[in-house]
Amino acid sequence: MEISSVRHYVGRAKLASTLMATVSTEAKNEALRVAGQLILERADELIGANEKDVASSESQVTASVLDRLKLSESRIQAMVDGLDSVISLPDPIGDVVEGWVRPNGLRVSRVRVPLGVIGIIYENRPNVTSDAAALCIKAGNAVVLRGSASAYNSNLVIASALKDALAQVGLPEDAIVLLPHTDHDAVKELVGLTGLLDCVIPRGGPSLLKVIVENAKVPVVIDGDGNCHVFIDESADIEMAVSIVMNAKVQRPSVCNAMETLLVHKMIAKQILPMLGDKLKEANVEMVGDENTRELLPGVEVATDEDYATEFLDLKLAIKVVDTIEEAISHVRKFSSGHSEAIVTENLPNADRWVNEIDAAAVLVNASTRFIDGGELGLGAEIGISTQKLHARGPMGLKELTCAKFVVRGEGQIRK
Repeated sequence: MEISSVRHYVGRAKLASTLMATVSTEAKNEALRVAGQLILERADELIGANEKDVASSESQVTASVLDRLKLSESRIQAMVDGLDSVISLPDPIGDVVEGWVRPNGLRVSRVRVPLGVIGIIYENRPNVTSDAAALCIKAGNAVVLRGSASAYNSNLVIASALKDALAQVGLPEDAIVLLPHTDHDAVKELVGLTGLLDCVIPRGGPSLLKVIVENAKVPVVIDGDGNCHVFIDESADIEMAVSIVMNAKVQRPSVCNAMETLLVHKMIAKQILPMLGDKLKEANVEMVGDENTRELLPGVEVATDEDYATEFLDLKLAIKVVDTIEEAISHVRKFSSGHSEAIVTENLPNADRWVNEIDAAAVLVNASTRFIDGGELGLGAEIGISTQKLHARGPMGLKELTCAKFVVRGEGQIRK
C-alpha cells in the first residue's frame, strides 16, 4: 500500500475505528471540548489560512460560493458552539432501540452501534470539517474528510486542531483523517474502498455527485440539492408571510435550505406581491415570474421551467401565482428536489394537506425553510441533509451515524 494513496489514509482510519467503537462518552466529550479550545486558540492562524483560500478563489467562483468559503470570527465561534452542542447531546451508542422475549426464553434486542468509517466529501465550506468530525466522533466512528482544493488551507488548520485534541485525551488521532487529495480521481478511489469504508456522505454540486454515484461501491447517503418552495395560501397572515419569505430568501441565500421559488395563491397575490416585490428589490433580489406575477410586478423577467427547477444559491427568486392549493402542490411535486417545502396559511385543513401530500425530507407550516438545519432542530451540528429515503432522511445528526445490531441472550437454547 503506497503511503501517499487514498487507501493508505482510509486504512489508518479503519484501525482507529475499532478503538473508537468502545470509547466512553466522557472521553469523546472531552476530546470535543479540547478541540473547541484549540480552534479558538488558533483562530488567527485559521483566519490567515482562510484568507489564502479566499484570495485563490475569488476570481474563479460566484459570490455565493465565496460566501460559503469565507470564515470570520463569528463563524469560527459558531463552529465551537457546534462542538459544544454535540457535547451536550446524549450519546446514542449502546441505546436499546427495541427488545423482546421469544417464547423459548431468548431475549432479543437491537442496540445502536457506530457505522465504522464514514467518508465525508464536501466543497467550499470549512465549517463542515468541524461539524462532520464532531458528529462522527461522538457517534463512535472514524471519519475520512475530503474537502475541496479551494478550502484546503482552512480545512488543514481545523482538522489539525481536532486531531491534536484526540491525541491530548488519549484517543487515536487517525479517527479523523483529512485527505490531502482533492481531485475527482481521489473521490473515485475513495468511494470504491469496500472493506475499509462503511459509508459515504457527499455534500456538493451536481458534478461531484455524478462522479460519486457513477463510481461508488460503498453505500452513499445523498445530501442533495435544495430547490425549496414557500407557498402563500389565500388565508395567510400578510405580515407573517412577508417575514417568512424575506427570511427564507435573504438571510443566507447561498445555503441549501434557502427558498428558491415562491408560490402565491391568486386570491392574495394582489395584496401581497407588490409589497414583497418592493422588499425583495431593496434586498437586491433578482426576480423572475409567470405572466400573472409580471402583471403585478412590472419589470420582472419571464420565468422558465429551468428557473423553477434551479437551486440558485444566490439572490435570485422564481415566483408563480397559482389558482389553488392543488396547483401549488402539483408545482412542488414537479420541481422539488425533496429538501424543504413550506406553506404559510391560517387554514388548518390546507396545512394538513400540505404536510400529508408533499413528498420532501421536511415540510413546514408557518415557518421559514431556514429552520431545516440540525442545530435549529435540536440535533446539534448536522452532517448534512439527506434527500433520499433509505437509512436517513432530512437533517442527519448522531443517530443517523449509527446502525443497530441484534443482541440475543439465551440460557443454552438450541434450535429444533
